[in-house]
Amino acid sequence: MDWTPVIDSLAGLGPFVVYVGLSLGMIAVYSAVYMLATAHDELALIRRGNAAAAVAFAGSLIGYTLPLAVAAQQSATLLVFMVWGVVAIVVQVAVYWFFRLLMLRDVSARIDRGEVAAGILLAAASLAGGIVDAAAMGL
Repeated sequence: MDWTPVIDSLAGLGPFVVYVGLSLGMIAVYSAVYMLATAHDELALIRRGNAAAAVAFAGSLIGYTLPLAVAAQQSATLLVFMVWGVVAIVVQVAVYWFFRLLMLRDVSARIDRGEVAAGILLAAASLAGGIVDAAAMGL
């Protein structure tokens, strides 16, 4: 049996590990920044079983990781990847603030009260922002 294709494919293992590790780190940074930027305490609410907070936060995580994945695929260097990862953080925080300013000023209070509709709507806005962000990165 010729092991050359397997050995050749393992040559990409190093960059894979680096990009996955950086991605996980950037997701952790994003989560911390996003939780500081919102007017509600996502983790405390989720720990109490608040579905609205869980849905909204899950939407924001997916909305962040979509452009992060595109950045990993499109970036020529790790530095460029990290810069685009920071841009994606800024976009997601801006989505929250624009959503709060333009659509539902009391979204955090509604999520705090467990209003799932508010959580779903914020999650949808986060996903929409992430999809547009990811598409724009691919240009």
